[in-house]
Amino acid sequence: MIAKRRTRRRIPALVTVGVLAGVLAGTAGCSTPPAPRAAPAPTAMSGTARLAPDRSAPASPSAPAQACPEGGVRLVERGGDAAMGLRVVSFQLVNCGTRPYVLEGYPRLSLRDDHDEQLEVSVEHGSAGITTGIPDLDAAPQPVTPAPGQAASFGIVWRNLVTDGTVVATTAWNVEVEPKPGAPRLSLRLSEPVDLGNTGKLGLGPWQPLIR
Repeated sequence: MIAKRRTRRRIPALVTVGVLAGVLAGTAGCSTPPAPRAAPAPTAMSGTARLAPDRSAPASPSAPAQACPEGGVRLVERGGDAAMGLRVVSFQLVNCGTRPYVLEGYPRLSLRDDHDEQLEVSVEHGSAGITTGIPDLDAAPQPVTPAPGQAASFGIVWRNLVTDGTVVATTAWNVEVEPKPGAPRLSLRLSEPVDLGNTGKLGLGPWQPLIR
């Protein structure tokens, strides 16, 4: 009896390579887990919860320093007081320059309206009979020399009084100051107006060393 010879079927090489590549890929996938998904961004909530700041946003630039005016000094409103129609306001002259600034006597002051027109006002030294009990305004003038970074001050006083309805009341939102003869003039917009009514009169104090 003649034995039958078993024949083996040959698997094509391309099929074998493909299957082997698939097995290797599957094995690699099992050994290296996929990267985790990114956590969702925080959402706005009521109450005290806050959104995390955006670290990638550039920081806002700091505000530029205020330039020192021509002449090396800056005028600043210091505030005031009002009672029974009486108004008192003081100002500060800051030496923002590099040298001492010599002052003596009284500043030269004028009032201006919103159109930068000078108003007709009688500016007198001291309290000018407007009131009493304001030593700084009635003090004798003396030399004051603020060093760089220091300041001097002066004050004004007036009454908000209307005695004649036919005379237009004076209200000024701007002051102009000449610190000393020949110095550049400084203009300042006030936080509250100089409301003279129709008195047309203003008292002006001398330069004083600033007491902090």
